[in-house]
Amino acid sequence: MAVLRMSTEELSRVETLVQVASGRLTVTEAARIMGITRRHAHRLLTRFMDDGSSGLISRRRGRPSNRRMDDAIRTRIVALVREHYYDFGPTLAAEYLAERHDIRVSRETLRKLMIEAGIWRDRVARRPRPYQPRYRRDCRGELIQIDGSKHWWFEDRGPQCTLLVY
Repeated sequence: MAVLRMSTEELSRVETLVQVASGRLTVTEAARIMGITRRHAHRLLTRFMDDGSSGLISRRRGRPSNRRMDDAIRTRIVALVREHYYDFGPTLAAEYLAERHDIRVSRETLRKLMIEAGIWRDRVARRPRPYQPRYRRDCRGELIQIDGSKHWWFEDRGPQCTLLVY
């Protein structure tokens, strides 16, 4: 028995197509529920009948995108940025790459490439930590805290006193 990893959308499609196969739903109703066209619902139903629920799993899963940039181009871009534009932000570096080297790449893609290469740090990584971290103690009870607050503890019956909490 094989274990299938399915997204929630694929699982809901299995449930809907089971109802279609048992005759409780029509293909048109199932298409409306799944938010797809009737034609696509027929394609999914055919794959479901032939392969079972494993037929509904995307066949593109685990493969690189068709729009993925070639590795040689990626390394060339990173090399150019390292050599000439290491102190530029992604937007300006993309403009210079297009202008001087005739390489057209979006600033967001260039930003991701620069972060992967360690040339650029995103805003969250650049932001300094707002506080000095207190490192955890080795033994329980090692940290001692004392708090004192001046207050009218005895109302009008005595002077203002300080309560020390230890």
